[in-house]
Amino acid sequence: MICFNLVKNEIFQPITITMNRRTLLQASLASTLSIPAFALDKGNPFRKNIGIQLYTLRNQIKADVKGTLAAVAKAGYKQVEAYGFDGKASDMMLAAKDNGMAVNSTHFAWESVTNPTKKGVPSFESILEGAKDVGLTHLVIPYLHAQQRKDLDGYKRVAELCNKAAQKSKAAGIQLAYHNHAFEFQPQGGEKSGFDVFKSEFSKDMHFEVDVFWVKVGGVSPVKLIRDLKGRISQLHLKDLKKGTKLPNFGRLSNDAFKELGEGSIRMEPIIKAAGKSGVAHCHVEQDHSPDPLASIHQSMEHLKAL
Repeated sequence: MICFNLVKNEIFQPITITMNRRTLLQASLASTLSIPAFALDKGNPFRKNIGIQLYTLRNQIKADVKGTLAAVAKAGYKQVEAYGFDGKASDMMLAAKDNGMAVNSTHFAWESVTNPTKKGVPSFESILEGAKDVGLTHLVIPYLHAQQRKDLDGYKRVAELCNKAAQKSKAAGIQLAYHNHAFEFQPQGGEKSGFDVFKSEFSKDMHFEVDVFWVKVGGVSPVKLIRDLKGRISQLHLKDLKKGTKLPNFGRLSNDAFKELGEGSIRMEPIIKAAGKSGVAHCHVEQDHSPDPLASIHQSMEHLKAL
């Protein structure tokens, strides 16, 4: 989940007489279709704030949290989304702030919402109190265990718990959201899916963090979903899917299905445009698996700069 900063002087260079082939093609296409040569124009709300979901770098963070977060900042990211929040500021959050990056959002100990009576689970009230202390504005439920999504009634029970927590979050000045995977889109008992239940049952206070990769894997158009959920999506995860992947796919994907932005089958330009029109607050780059995560986050950033 990342947010990015596209620096003006890297994108809007003075036009010279000599133009390379790519520039000519961009200019010609823009003229023909009456659209700007760059999708991420000055008015795009994410231009200065593309972020990263730090789960992408979980192994590097475990080995060297300070060095890894310094590398993230050097790559051009201006904000991060953390993970594993239990109510206390983690070393990754502190290191991000030390390197000048904002920490607006985190995935957290989600069973404090979805299974609050489970032994050893922190209370959601303690999560909220810690989030306020850290200065967070967004909390995200990152997953749902299989036993809670066996049928549509299970999804309804989860939605009810989420709505109660979202009401508490709103009172604390924090937006609660649910992060999807592909399994929510699998039809259960006819054509209706768990995601359909969430769309109909979530209150106006409960939002979505839409992961465009998993939406695509679930057989749904990310752009259409973003448009359909206008005003109900707080954040996006930007990640790319290997070309030729069979869709929909509700099984296990191989690690090489996760690609750097621009290397797969999901076009980011229309997604970011749709996000700007749908009230999305933050976009975060994420890549669940990579042989070289640090190289991958650089590559994804360069792709976003080139849009």
